[in-house]
Amino acid sequence: MEEQFYGGSMPLLQVDDLCKKYPDSNGYMAVCHMSFALPRGRITGLLGPNGCGKSTLIKMINGLLTPSGGRILVNGLTPGAETKRIISYLPERTYFDNNMKVSSAVDYFADFYADFSTERAYDMLGRLGVDTNARFKALSKGTKEKVQLILVMSRDADLYILDEPIAGVDPAARDYILNTIISNYNRRASILLSTHLIADVENVLDDVIFMKNGSLMLHMPAEQIRSQTGKTIDAYFREVYVC
Repeated sequence: MEEQFYGGSMPLLQVDDLCKKYPDSNGYMAVCHMSFALPRGRITGLLGPNGCGKSTLIKMINGLLTPSGGRILVNGLTPGAETKRIISYLPERTYFDNNMKVSSAVDYFADFYADFSTERAYDMLGRLGVDTNARFKALSKGTKEKVQLILVMSRDADLYILDEPIAGVDPAARDYILNTIISNYNRRASILLSTHLIADVENVLDDVIFMKNGSLMLHMPAEQIRSQTGKTIDAYFREVYVC
């Protein structure tokens, strides 16, 4: 059921025959000959079991790891200093110093990114009831993740890459977080969202990528999967990965 689809203009993200082999891995490839393209204006779910290569792929797109083979183009550019200006990246783990105040983190993003909206960040922090004078060490894990996501989504980027954005968030806040994601990005931009909580996010997904053992299994519009299988994305995912 693998399918590639392209818009009429240059893809925002192009991945061609991408491979990553770590040293001392006995030849095992964490990412193995992956090729796909993401157009603008789409939310794509990057789905697969733990250890399938999702985080390795994300780190290569962000220029944090060097591919062993193949290429990545972000808006026609190889990952580097230029692409960091157009990618807004949420890593799986929080990275702020525990002694830093939330307000200081907002100032840091405002100083570092020309496309950052301080007004948008404070509006979302206020809606979630986050104390901006609090230090990160005083926040729960879920609140830390909310703050980091808000900072990432307060940029006017071209490509948002979100690695497990709702994993540590309580179920009651997930709908708000997802609404935050879909309502706070430039509609000419795209979102690549990695998650294992498929049932929680599938209603916001335009497209779906399935990965297994470092390889691309499927890349297809979400609605096409539903119409062809008669199943939800979550149900189809469970069927594919149980077999």
